[in-house]
Amino acid sequence: MIRFTHVTKEYPRTGRALHDVSFQVGKGEFVFLTGPSGAGKSTVLKLIFLEERPSEGEVKVSGLSSATIRQRDIPRLRRKLGVIFQDFRLLEDRTVEANIAFALEVTGASKAAIGPKVSRLLVQVGLASKATALPRELSGGEQQRVAIARALANDPVVLIADEPTGNLDDRATRGIFQLLRDINATGTAVMMATHDLELVKRADCRTLEVNRGQLVFDSAADAASVVHRAAP
Repeated sequence: MIRFTHVTKEYPRTGRALHDVSFQVGKGEFVFLTGPSGAGKSTVLKLIFLEERPSEGEVKVSGLSSATIRQRDIPRLRRKLGVIFQDFRLLEDRTVEANIAFALEVTGASKAAIGPKVSRLLVQVGLASKATALPRELSGGEQQRVAIARALANDPVVLIADEPTGNLDDRATRGIFQLLRDINATGTAVMMATHDLELVKRADCRTLEVNRGQLVFDSAADAASVVHRAAP
């Protein structure tokens, strides 16, 4: 689903953000992306949905390559992805159902299809009773659930979550994480960037750690190395 091959990213003003990063995420995986502030996590995510392109190397997502994709085809790639942010990014003057419907409207979904799809998504994220509420009438955890429903609107094959629990208390964090796990259980790959190391420790999920622009740890590779060393 996602493959980074010797990816380096340099910015004109701030210099190198990533250096020679390689990893792959398979269909249906749940992967934590960790590391300190400024380590390169956000750059990894931006490269996945092609807000940025690598300076060297290749990023491949769902069969589309950063090396060959045309600018006009990038929206097609992004329709295969769902993206969730720490600050929710909801439209404050629209109801919950209108926020979700908007994600379908901009991709040309028919009016007849939008209503039933929005209703299903609200049930999926546990907000069926909040359809007509405005974002300011919701808790932080509820607002993030709306953002998740919106990200799922176009049935993405990969869900990218950039610090989705960063502004939430412990209870809301657990609820959002469980929702992401439930979504992952349906076959959607999830990559979740987080500073919450306690959450990472509690969950039995693959972890990628970046530091100073380099991939310094991949729990899947580490586990494979252990198995290899233990083999007769």
